[in-house]
Amino acid sequence: MEQKHLNYKERINLGSYYTKQELVDIVFSMLKKHIYDMKQFCLLDTSCGYGSFLKTNICFKKKIGADIDIKALDETKNIKNVKLFCQNSLVDVNRKNIDILSTDKLIVVGNPPYNDTTSIIRKNIKKDIFQIDNDLKTRDLGISFLLSYNKLKADYICVLHPLSYLIKKANFTLLKNFNQNYKLIDSLVISSSEFVETSKTTFFPIVIALYKKDSLGMDYNFIKNYIFKTKEGKIFSLSSFDTISNYLTKYPNQNYVKEKNSVAKFWTMRDINALKRSRTFVNETTAGTIFITSNKLPYYCYVDIFKTFISHIPYYFGNCDVMINNKKFLNIKDCFETLSAKRFYNLKPYIKSSKTVKEAQKLVENYFKDLLGQHYVY
Repeated sequence: MEQKHLNYKERINLGSYYTKQELVDIVFSMLKKHIYDMKQFCLLDTSCGYGSFLKTNICFKKKIGADIDIKALDETKNIKNVKLFCQNSLVDVNRKNIDILSTDKLIVVGNPPYNDTTSIIRKNIKKDIFQIDNDLKTRDLGISFLLSYNKLKADYICVLHPLSYLIKKANFTLLKNFNQNYKLIDSLVISSSEFVETSKTTFFPIVIALYKKDSLGMDYNFIKNYIFKTKEGKIFSLSSFDTISNYLTKYPNQNYVKEKNSVAKFWTMRDINALKRSRTFVNETTAGTIFITSNKLPYYCYVDIFKTFISHIPYYFGNCDVMINNKKFLNIKDCFETLSAKRFYNLKPYIKSSKTVKEAQKLVENYFKDLLGQHYVY
């Protein structure tokens, strides 16, 4: 169901992108695969919207929905045998408030908001959207929702959220209380293009993730070696790729590298999707400038040319660091330097290469095809 009562700004603020049936069905297929008898469980969606995840014909002990948006709940009232609560599900989080006993087995499902609270479009829609229990408070509502499921002590959790929560180490660290108690047991990566207006041009990976309560939890090494599947039938793990952060500085280094010792300047780097939008080599010195020494210049040329090949990188790598095969790169590093010098004339004095642009382009193209293999987008 598409939401009908919110305008664009309201939708952004509330993170209200309602989930189509195909994705809802994937969630329940995962649950069926891992849980034999769901009649023993209560089903809960704490950001239920119009109730897409509550319309299931699967029998549960109890079905419960909650949402901060009372107009959305007016639509959900038409679903039979569902108990509804109009509330901010990130405030005073406990089972008692949603009519679930401490002894009840609990499955949480849904597509919770995952907007960055620091970049919300400023409009006074719901003042209490910013009220969050202190132990759940982060800059991203989606991470707060995952932490809230841990607080509710759910037995299983099957929700949609950005893949970056798992694969970006800083985000994974924010989820410490969640990760100590849950393990990822099944997943499917999809594109944000599945949702209208989540992103206009740059699509990012979303994971439909099934977690099971586990006293051993999971650490970042588990995630690095976890094999993710995509809706398109591809598989990948983070450990399959080396990354550029092992060879250069991604962030401003002016505290320990002086401008007079640099041969070029570069803009701050983040992930691949950020590289799509940001600059590479720059002329000015600002708070975001990286000073490049001559020995590191080839690696920054690599990132510069990687940017020109981003159209060949699939969406599901969008939140990853720039990938590299260092051994093969070193064999043709002059090719990357040649191509960067063509893009930035001021680099020429620092680059020694016998390759023509045509020769370099062909070797670099073959390098990226080899690096990405089945993931190279033609």
